[in-house]
Amino acid sequence: MTSAAASMPAGFPAMSIAQAHQMLVSAPASPFEIEERVIRGVKTKIWKNAPPSLVAVFEASRAFSQRVYMVNDDERVTFDAHRRAVSQLAKQLVADGVKKGDRVAIIMRNLPEWSVGFWAAIHVGAIVTPLNAWWTGPELEYGLTDSGTTLAIADAERWERLREHADNCPELKRIYVSRSSDEIADPRVRKLEDFIGAPNSWETLDELPMPNVSFAPEDDATIFYTSGTTGKPKGAVITHRNIISNFFNAMCAQARSFLRRGEALPVPDPAVQKSSLISVPFFHATGCFAVMCPAVLSGSKLVMQRRWNADQALELIERERITTAGGVPTIAWQIIEHPRFSEFDLSSLETISYGGAPSAPELVRRMKERFPNLKPGQGWGMTETSATATSNFGEDYERKPSSCGVPSPTGEIRIVGDKGQDMPVGEVGELYYRGPIVVRCYWNKPEATAETFVDGWVKTGDLAKVDEEGFVYIVDRAKDMLIRGGENIYCVEVENALYDHPAVMDAAVIGIPHRTLGEEPAAAVHLKPGATASEEELRHFVAQKIAAFKVPVKILFLPETLPRNANGKIVKRDLKGYFSG
Repeated sequence: MTSAAASMPAGFPAMSIAQAHQMLVSAPASPFEIEERVIRGVKTKIWKNAPPSLVAVFEASRAFSQRVYMVNDDERVTFDAHRRAVSQLAKQLVADGVKKGDRVAIIMRNLPEWSVGFWAAIHVGAIVTPLNAWWTGPELEYGLTDSGTTLAIADAERWERLREHADNCPELKRIYVSRSSDEIADPRVRKLEDFIGAPNSWETLDELPMPNVSFAPEDDATIFYTSGTTGKPKGAVITHRNIISNFFNAMCAQARSFLRRGEALPVPDPAVQKSSLISVPFFHATGCFAVMCPAVLSGSKLVMQRRWNADQALELIERERITTAGGVPTIAWQIIEHPRFSEFDLSSLETISYGGAPSAPELVRRMKERFPNLKPGQGWGMTETSATATSNFGEDYERKPSSCGVPSPTGEIRIVGDKGQDMPVGEVGELYYRGPIVVRCYWNKPEATAETFVDGWVKTGDLAKVDEEGFVYIVDRAKDMLIRGGENIYCVEVENALYDHPAVMDAAVIGIPHRTLGEEPAAAVHLKPGATASEEELRHFVAQKIAAFKVPVKILFLPETLPRNANGKIVKRDLKGYFSG
């Protein structure tokens, strides 16, 4: 018997998933009560007692004013200081003409200013449009022009990347730049510190009245970009209800775990603060919707790193008494297998959870060996589902480490065959999902919207099966995509960059396994007759066109054109053998 199995209570589970959900939604005064609403013409189960907007979520942080909200190196920002900075920046956004429905882009790494920018823009009714901080200048230009962003909030590093592209963004009228030591001559640019100062000084700011803007649950709140099979990212338009429903999905999954163990739901201790090591970027749906926003609602502390560093992470877990860590499986592996693991007091950790990339079944067993009392978790979701759509937590994850879990009581899944039929238990088909977390549409892309969103269902492109208990297993991706450490890489985008090289005749990108990242991109290339190119040359060429995480880690040169089927499509499964061993 594995150590994970041995840790499960006798008689687990005490009740079925359906019974646990029924108890949660029907208990008197339950926060998990559900009702049906018609949303965009579709009957949808919603969380009846959820806050109506993100502004209401933000107001809940007032109860935790003196708690530390964010830690970034030597910067410590309380909820009160954060709220003061938000009010000051919201005033400036209004002064610069931002109104409800305008797009405000945030282009920066995880910083306290990211959160201030997000909440200030939300309060003025703007549609917050975070752009990937790893993107190149041309990619940032695309995001700004596609969204029609009128005002951007960027850190100094991203501004340098964007500077020469700003003139190509006709709607972009104003840019706030943080943490820049240089004088900036561009008349569109102001230093963010001119309005709010540095994070450690926010507690001295006056708290101003927030703008008087009305909100409804179905109002658009954000646009998050997700890569598409055409190689151009698509902006997923996400509502207040979408985001807040994701919070309740996560809370429900944890509550379900207690009931499945046969335990009563715990009563939160208001004197105890939870703390998270935030190891995923805020510009991802997970970082923003599953970590940053819920922390404001629950009064949790967020501890940041400039970039993921396992040595520093162990130090921070001990120093800040971190209770939750994770993000992608890579991070879990690096924590539990770190050579200095035993040098630190990591006893505060209660949960390590992750998603966004394939995870080996043995990971949960290794975690339980290191942390016998840990409640591990993993889940599945996508930008189009506002982060997590299915969750596998605690003992259920230990029992079924290959499953990404089950949906919440407000979520539904279908496994759909190639003729549109529902597939029986154990049979593979495309995973469809429906619920209040499914985003409204793709920004200004009606054809892509109509193709992906049908009668409230999002066609995920993932191939999956369901077992007799309702647990979902992702078995492959129908889309030509791979996931490297939580980052989506659509192969066609990388292939297009390779094809731009004058020596390349044929190119195909596939994912090759990586123990901690899940998979990495690799390319098979056939050169034009008489042409020459080295692996180093092609990797450097591609790196000038796309973000670094998308660049193939290995490029093999084949003497013949790549294998194709009768329709002329490259048969990528035949290429995998070239990269084995």
